[in-house]
Amino acid sequence: MPGVSLQDVRAQLTPGSTPDTVQVSLRAGKADIPSLGWRKVGVTMNGNLRRDIQLRWMFDGTVQLSGAPGGALGNAGINLVVDASANTLEIHADQGMAHVDAAFPLDQPTHAQINLRNLPAGWLQGLLATVWPARVTGGKFDADLALDMRNEGFQSSGDVTFAELKYATPAGSAAGQGLNGHARFTLDATSGPAQLTLNGGVHGGELQFGPVLAKLPAHDVVVDLGASSEHGGLAINHLRMDDADALQLEGAVAIDAKGNLQKLRLDHFQAHFPTAYARYGQPWLDNLVEPQLQLTGQLDGHIDYAGESLRSFAFHTDGLDVTDGAGQLQANGLRGELDWSAQGEKSTTTLAWNQLALRQFTWGPAQARWHSRDGALSLQTPLEWPVWKGRVRFTKFDWRPAAPKPERFDLAGNIEGVDLASFNQALGWMPLVGTLDGNISSMHWIGDRYALEGGLTIKAFGGTAAVDHITVQQPLSASPALGGDVTLHQIDLAPLSDTFNFGAMSGRMDGTIDGLQLVGGSPVTFKASLLAQSGGRISLRAANNLSIVTGGSPASGLQGAVLKLFKAANYKRMGIDMSLQNGVCTLSGLDGDAGGYSIVEGTGLPYVHVTGTQNRIDWPLLVHRLKVATQGAVAER
Repeated sequence: MPGVSLQDVRAQLTPGSTPDTVQVSLRAGKADIPSLGWRKVGVTMNGNLRRDIQLRWMFDGTVQLSGAPGGALGNAGINLVVDASANTLEIHADQGMAHVDAAFPLDQPTHAQINLRNLPAGWLQGLLATVWPARVTGGKFDADLALDMRNEGFQSSGDVTFAELKYATPAGSAAGQGLNGHARFTLDATSGPAQLTLNGGVHGGELQFGPVLAKLPAHDVVVDLGASSEHGGLAINHLRMDDADALQLEGAVAIDAKGNLQKLRLDHFQAHFPTAYARYGQPWLDNLVEPQLQLTGQLDGHIDYAGESLRSFAFHTDGLDVTDGAGQLQANGLRGELDWSAQGEKSTTTLAWNQLALRQFTWGPAQARWHSRDGALSLQTPLEWPVWKGRVRFTKFDWRPAAPKPERFDLAGNIEGVDLASFNQALGWMPLVGTLDGNISSMHWIGDRYALEGGLTIKAFGGTAAVDHITVQQPLSASPALGGDVTLHQIDLAPLSDTFNFGAMSGRMDGTIDGLQLVGGSPVTFKASLLAQSGGRISLRAANNLSIVTGGSPASGLQGAVLKLFKAANYKRMGIDMSLQNGVCTLSGLDGDAGGYSIVEGTGLPYVHVTGTQNRIDWPLLVHRLKVATQGAVAER
């Protein structure tokens, strides 16, 4: 038989136990059938050979194979029938519940008609390994197929039914478990990449292909595909899939031997959420977009991805609701379409929504017009929303999906007349009287964060706070990080101290807060310098709080007695420098020595002088002291 070689063959023939029979014992130390993936398989056959009245040769006995893939025919009963008049060799083998029937033309032994029932899937490991490096570890097969063995490879076609199929590639890039289904197939592994066509249905279990993990339903998912395999990679050049209540698609997909997605081209898809996301969206959409997305509605379109980059996409929806896993971003009532290409130009599209919500901020109905040109999907008309007695206006938004991350997004916009009290209340912060204005001219990616060109201006407490060098990290996470530099100008200490209930003070304060970093709304690093250099008045309570918060003691002795009598005093200068790093705040003042540093320098009578004694304070302790001070009592040390 072409393609079959036997080594170390030993045969013994002896008279059988009944007349006209021969006892046959055959052993082959090594049997190789490369087209079936069998190499160095030991063969032992024992049985009786006889000839029936129709002159057919009949062999009944046992066969034991050692080293066959999947342990095939390790201890099986076997029947062979050679019928010269019918030009046929028939083989029947049974092992447990597994049954194999095969028929060969005597003048063409490379061709076989094979019937398999309850066959352990692992028995086909050798055959499958000749075209794809997946390892089959579980499941059963029924099949009716034709097999043609060639000097190089084989061809096969037929019908197959499988149950509880389990397999995986060495890299884990493609795998399946608990799969059930049926299919008609053709497989050509005679030259070049192996070619497979398959049409059928699969249900139950899980199916992994590169980054996509499908959790298949109880009903059949119709699959029609044409694929090729070479060097461990798998390319599905034609794919049609129909999961009636979740996802329909047509296209092509390819992964390399390491499981990296090389190509994804969906010429058309239609997804019904949330079912499509639950069955096919995790975990690859979690990694690509956002973990634990909540999607409701319908979406159709096309996608073309190749060479680790998007080439084009188009999406259309008549109604889609989207919420990120952390609940920070919500879009309700999305309708319309987007159309983008990395090259050339696309028609302008419109995307509308009923409501957008970002954290505590909510915007009502609006629509945006988009245009794709030379790889950029750009906002065509400004977007404007009235918010907190002011307005927010986006004048520019460019998205380049195929660009390197530093060049992927750019935006511009402005904020006008936002009421600070309403804004802070939405964030759960203390309401402050004032307004917020600003202008952002561009945005780009630096290192691990977005940097915004431009600045914001807060008008409050009779002065201004200008914020520039603004940075944003993980804006949609539960704990976003914000950064910037703050410049304070002529802040009136009277309303400031009244608002925070720290103790009465007056005067005007200037200062800087450089390198400010907030995570989840709490500062983690900054370097601040605050100075009221034109003098003012300070109350006994405020003086005592400043002293104790910085590690000193309340006013005592003559100074304490005088301040209790007068309740307040004039000061010439007041200032403090603070630096927060690694959870520790370093403090200094107007001047200092081994005994401490001056915070308030008095003038006239009654005379007041406030000194801080601790240069380093754990940040949580400092926050605790400030909290106690604003609750109407003198701060605790």
